[in-house]
Amino acid sequence: MADFRDCGPSRFLEGFALRDFQPDGGPRIRFAIAGQGKPLLLLHGHPQTHVTWRKIAPALARDFTVVVPDLRGYGDSDKPGGGVDHVTYSKREMARDPVALMAALGHRRFAVAGHDRGGRVAHRLALDHPEAVERLALLDIAPTATMYARTDKVFATRYFWWFFLIQPFPLPETMIGADPAFFLRKHIDGQNRTPGATEPAAFEEYLRCYRDPATRHAICEDYRAAAGIDLEHDAADAGARIAAPVLALWGAQGTVGQLYDVLATWREKAETVSGRAIDCGHTLQEERPEAVLAEFRRFFGG
Repeated sequence: MADFRDCGPSRFLEGFALRDFQPDGGPRIRFAIAGQGKPLLLLHGHPQTHVTWRKIAPALARDFTVVVPDLRGYGDSDKPGGGVDHVTYSKREMARDPVALMAALGHRRFAVAGHDRGGRVAHRLALDHPEAVERLALLDIAPTATMYARTDKVFATRYFWWFFLIQPFPLPETMIGADPAFFLRKHIDGQNRTPGATEPAAFEEYLRCYRDPATRHAICEDYRAAAGIDLEHDAADAGARIAAPVLALWGAQGTVGQLYDVLATWREKAETVSGRAIDCGHTLQEERPEAVLAEFRRFFGG
């Protein structure tokens, strides 16, 4: 039986309450919740937390019941060990948490949007739990297997952390731990194309979490899983296609939009795909929140 605990109001998502969800046998998940109407799940990426949705979640809560968790290993959620082959951070296991959370809240079927790593979790969620996903929005990603299969010098240079973070423990953890603030700042500034989009208070919140050695290890385990067991799961499901309608949005100035035909990559994986580029870098919901909000309202029906 799942257990909930109130954790007070959110400092970053206006009108949202913070709660902890503790499922039987699973990690404790911190999440924010507000609103009424159809359920909408928002999943963040790396190096952010649920706070990345601060600019659009309150507006969405006027039309939806909005649920915004920290992924396992991130933010204030639990950070379990990686296990054999980093299986604990496989996207299959990471997807179980939000499915269990939504079910415990009474939502067996819901819409979901994921940015960056959250989009990869959402992709696996839609494949493994098709009955749960009504509509799916994916922000600034191409499929993981596609990106690895098409890796070239340009991609490896721009997304060097895909290859740095997967190195065996404790190399990346130790090197980042020498100056977490420097690594985090370089990472965020290197991906955003909108100065000030991640304001100082949000950066400090991300840094608070990034300073935790358990968070840094979990992040590396997430990437290690993506380069190993996740690819095995993707290969086993090579013929599977996402049944729910998919909205793909990407930054016109970002690496994904410049190196891939984003719509074409998702049409290889899903039945129905629409979407467009937005004039920004990687973190659309922080750089161009009004544009993302308009697309979400149109696609999710708010």
